[in-house]
Amino acid sequence: MNVLVNGIGNIGSTLLGLLKRYQKDLSIEVIYALKNNLKPWQSEDIECIEKMGITILSNNGEHGINIDAIKDEIHYIFDTTNNGGGISNKAFYMSFKNLIGASAQGSEKSFGVSYMSGVNNNIIKNEKFAHIVSCNTHSLTSILKTFTGESLNNLDHADFVVVRRSEDIGNHERLVSANVVARHLDNSLGTHHSIDVVDLFKTTGINVDVTSSDITTPSQLMHGVRFNIKLKEEISNKDIYEYINSNQLISSSIKFDSNAIFERGRRQSFQGRIYSHAIIIENNILIKNCKIIGWAFIPQEGNTLLSTINAFLLQTKNKKESHIMQLLFKDLIFKRW
Repeated sequence: MNVLVNGIGNIGSTLLGLLKRYQKDLSIEVIYALKNNLKPWQSEDIECIEKMGITILSNNGEHGINIDAIKDEIHYIFDTTNNGGGISNKAFYMSFKNLIGASAQGSEKSFGVSYMSGVNNNIIKNEKFAHIVSCNTHSLTSILKTFTGESLNNLDHADFVVVRRSEDIGNHERLVSANVVARHLDNSLGTHHSIDVVDLFKTTGINVDVTSSDITTPSQLMHGVRFNIKLKEEISNKDIYEYINSNQLISSSIKFDSNAIFERGRRQSFQGRIYSHAIIIENNILIKNCKIIGWAFIPQEGNTLLSTINAFLLQTKNKKESHIMQLLFKDLIFKRW
C-alpha cells in the first residue's frame, strides 16, 4: 500500500509523523508527501521530512519527483490542504488509476461523506472519498455521545458555545486583536459546528437537536466549548464520571488553564499534539434537573488525525482495523490532563 499526504503544514506534517511511526502496523510500503508552492524558507521542513524516509513529490519536479510520473503507484491520498484545496484537487485524484480511497479535512465538506471515528464506521467502508469533520465537530459529537451514555435517544437538546483560538501558533495571518462573534449560518442550528454535527449523525439515520454559537479570541493555543445538554431522563454525578472514563476518546482534567494543558501536550505527547477529542473540566460540571452544563478544552488539529487514520483503514478494508485503532488509542490518548 502506497500513500500520499498532500500538504505538509500543521496537519500534514503531524500525519506524516504518525504514518511513519506506525508504518508497519498500517501495512504501508511507501509514504509520499506533496508540497506545492515551496517557499525559500521552507527548505528545512522538506529536509526534515526526507530524513524520515518519506519521498517528496511536487507538481513540477522542482523540489522532488514529479507527481505525474508516479501517480498510478499511489493507492490512498490524505489531502491536508485547506481553503477549498481538497475539493479542487478531487478531480485530479480521480485520474489516479489505482486509487482505492482518499480523505480531506475540516472545511472540505463536499469532498466526500462526512466521517468521524466511532460514529459512522460502517458507512465509510464503501466510500471512496471521505470528509474528516473538523476538530470542533469531533469534540461536540464526542461530548454528546459521552453524556447520553452512547444512547442519543436520551438527548432532548444541546447548545454549545465554541470559544475559538484565532489560528495556529505557527501562523500570523488571522490573529484577531479582540473577540469576534461568528455569524449564525442557519436560523435554527446556528454556526457550522451544529450543522456539521447534525449532518454527521444523519449519515447513520439519526436526527439530533443541537444549536451552536462561536466566538473567536486573541489566542493561538486551544479552542474551548461551553456545553449545555438537556437529557430526557435525569443523570447522576456518578453516571457522568463513569461515562467520561468509559469513552476512550474523551479525557478530563481539573486544570482551569488551557495554557497548562497545551504546554504539557507540547512536552509529553507525540509530536507535541493532543489527540483526545475533548478534555472535560471534570470539577466544574453543573447538574440541574436533566441538564449537564460545563466546559471542555478542544485540541485543535490533533483530534482529527485518529479519524483520518481510521478512515484509511476502513476504506482500504484492512482486516486489523479494530486492533490497530486500539493500539493508537492506547499509545496516543492521555485520559488525564
